[in-house]
Amino acid sequence: MTRWATMPCYCVQWPRVVSVLERFLTDPEATGPFQWLGWSDPGRWRRRWAQDGLLSDEGGQLMVATGADRLGFVAWRKVVTSRSSYCWNIGAQLLSEARGRGVGTQAQRLLTRYLFAHTPVVRLEADTEMGNIAEQRALEKSGFTREGVLRSCVFRDGQWRDVVRPSLLRDDIASARSPASDRPSAKGERTA
Repeated sequence: MTRWATMPCYCVQWPRVVSVLERFLTDPEATGPFQWLGWSDPGRWRRRWAQDGLLSDEGGQLMVATGADRLGFVAWRKVVTSRSSYCWNIGAQLLSEARGRGVGTQAQRLLTRYLFAHTPVVRLEADTEMGNIAEQRALEKSGFTREGVLRSCVFRDGQWRDVVRPSLLRDDIASARSPASDRPSAKGERTA
């Protein structure tokens, strides 16, 4: 069952793709150099799927796919910013064969549109390791603005690491969008 889809690169979710998510918990090669945090419970995705379909009021995960190719996932989690407000922290994780092709940029761009269209938040943020230049670039191409560096924020591979924190505001999308950017092109694809 597709819960959300937008072409040409789209995010989908259904039970048989949970095995792709499990690779990120059991295969250090699948995660890439910045995401392997050690062995983790591979059954957690199936339990979460049974519990809430990987979608809840606290966040969610959607599979990134192009055609029949399952390439990774995008995720978001709630960050409470005050007693009466919150924002989403988003991220993406792609299989090695999907990296370097613009898939992460497109998937995160689609996720930001989805979250702004279907939730009342005014702010999205992301955290990425200082050395993960490809992800920083993907977020920048998705409209995010670098805000600063959080020192010693993530523990990976025996040491604490700094992360870059970019954000995207709802107003950033509105001011950057031209009237023609959401119209289909002659081939039926979105121009933005």
